Amino acid sequence: MSVSNIGKKITELREALLLSPEQLAERCGSDVETIKSIEAGDIIPSLSPLIKITRALGVRLGTLLDDDENLGPVVVRSDDYKQTTRLQALETRSDAGELVFNALAEGKAARHMEPFYITLDPSDETEHKLSTHEGEEWLYALEGPLEIAYGKEIFVLQPGDSIYYDSIVPHQVRAHDGQSAKFVACVYTPA
Repeated sequence: MSVSNIGKKITELREALLLSPEQLAERCGSDVETIKSIEAGDIIPSLSPLIKITRALGVRLGTLLDDDENLGPVVVRSDDYKQTTRLQALETRSDAGELVFNALAEGKAARHMEPFYITLDPSDETEHKLSTHEGEEWLYALEGPLEIAYGKEIFVLQPGDSIYYDSIVPHQVRAHDGQSAKFVACVYTPA
């Protein structure tokens, strides 16, 4: 799903709830210009504000990232990965790099977890802004080193390593030493 489609879905959901952009911004703790820019497809949102927006709209993250509904199991073959969306790691520029999300449960209705196959390419930026949101995250490194800032600690995962953490603690997933990485992530946000 493209960034403009995410913005369109947010607009549709917001309007269905009879909310103005200002009211949505207040509900999710954002500024109204950010909401308007995301809805217009002018900026690439990060995972953290998207989670806050979905919570404010009363929907799950997958509602913004996929279209299909499926009551049975969902099997995704390795050669069938399709890019769901491309997200900047934070609302503002950072050295975390660009995350390319490939949904691994697209079409599964009423799911509580959001599994993704993610490619992370480094950025030249140097800002280290951590994000926070409700829920939990589990990451499993597949290729290249992956750096996770969690609170005041830094963890570097090598292929085969994993980390499970509470997302309410300020954190950032980023490229380590300017190297690209691939990993599997499972994000849970309470309903």
